[in-house]
Amino acid sequence: MLTVAEIKHFIDEDASSEKKKMAKLGMKYYEGEHKIMGSRLFYVDADGKVQEDLLRSNIKISHPFFTELVDQQVQYMLSGDGDFIKSDMPELQEKLNVYFDDSFWAEVYEMLTGCIAKGFDYMYAYQTADDRIGFQWADSMGVVEVRAKDTDDKTEYMIFWYIDRVEKGKKTIKRIRVWDKKQVYYYVQVNDGAIVEDADAELNPKPHIVSIESGERYGSSFGFIPFFRLDNGSKQFSGLKPIKSLIDDYDLMACSLSNNLQDFTDAIYVVSGYQGADLDEMIQNMRTKKHIGVNKDGGVEIKTIDIPYQARQAKLELDEKNIYRFGMGFNSAQLGDGNITNIVIKSRYALLDLKCNKLEIRLKEFLRKIIKIVLDEINRKEGTDYRMKDVYFSFQREVMTNAQDNAQIELLDAQKQGQLLDNLLKVSNIVDEETVIREICAILDIDYDEVTSRLPADEEKEAIKTGQDLKNLVPDDGGGGADEQTAA
Repeated sequence: MLTVAEIKHFIDEDASSEKKKMAKLGMKYYEGEHKIMGSRLFYVDADGKVQEDLLRSNIKISHPFFTELVDQQVQYMLSGDGDFIKSDMPELQEKLNVYFDDSFWAEVYEMLTGCIAKGFDYMYAYQTADDRIGFQWADSMGVVEVRAKDTDDKTEYMIFWYIDRVEKGKKTIKRIRVWDKKQVYYYVQVNDGAIVEDADAELNPKPHIVSIESGERYGSSFGFIPFFRLDNGSKQFSGLKPIKSLIDDYDLMACSLSNNLQDFTDAIYVVSGYQGADLDEMIQNMRTKKHIGVNKDGGVEIKTIDIPYQARQAKLELDEKNIYRFGMGFNSAQLGDGNITNIVIKSRYALLDLKCNKLEIRLKEFLRKIIKIVLDEINRKEGTDYRMKDVYFSFQREVMTNAQDNAQIELLDAQKQGQLLDNLLKVSNIVDEETVIREICAILDIDYDEVTSRLPADEEKEAIKTGQDLKNLVPDDGGGGADEQTAA
């Protein structure tokens, strides 16, 4: 087991790693904390020294494109009916729905957000109050993988820490958990103090699974460290990497334009031949009385500065276009020529589809690991023999469509169906009845077996036909019918 000193060493070493620095930067940009927020202005004074300029405008505005791109990808991947894990066996589907409910997908949503923003993120398995396996998101910033050797891919321990609360605004309570293949150890740290065992933990260490039978507790383990990692690519890069410089440039261009507008909003008054002697008096007269006195050779000339905003505006538009292009997202502000058909809409989702398809492959691989231990638990408890081949994935991403286009397509489909039915009825006198019914069911997308099961049998058809023939032989006198004639 790891000692307290080793736990602190691994946490500190992990926090200073290049991997976590990049992940932290990605999360900062996701939360709108861009490089522009640290912008400072300087000038060189008369002595040649660099001084910070505190008088000029220094507007700092973050433009959270990355936040939109991340949320857009997560929402698009998890769009649809929400039923992504399926089985053709109704009894197995019912059991899977218990494990993979709305709470599970809420945790997946958080994990996907962290994976795209930071480059990787985790979920871990635990025993729920219902005595079954549950899954929870674990923030990758607080997860430390401990290996026996740096070159070894096998994880010996998993450390997970998080800030539980901050007491009175000063006292930070950090909870630390250490997993191995059999049990979990609980620790706590106050501020930067010593790491000690958590006195609030009921069992410490605690087995992965605790069962109660006849009032007695029994512990067991998963047989592995129950942590699962989802990577955003093989190198675990944040989605920020290809577009960070573009976002920084957009922020700089936009804020520089705002600074120029702020600094040059007022006109410059050039006064010559002023009769007064006090400059402050002249300024006061201009602000309040809106006039000043000058001699016969004097005058007032108003100077304004034209800000060259066109170049900055063109650069902003180019940056925005490239952010969505290289960030592989859907630009909802894109106008086009007004001909917004379904084909045009689908083409605008092409880059986002590409990006989601790449991550979907890794997400399926991630979910298979989770489904495997769920099936193992179901088989153990129910005495069944379900396998991975009995489960499949269904990610049907939704794309907005043109309602007028959809109505036109439905109209064409209805007209096509009508024409096919008309052609079929024209040849019904030379085609057998079974073939006609089968073709009609195919056109209308109706279950043929269900329709034929409701049709009368051949004997019933013959009886109906015979009854109709007998009725036609008996004349209808408007009175009592055949029964009354017989009685007469």
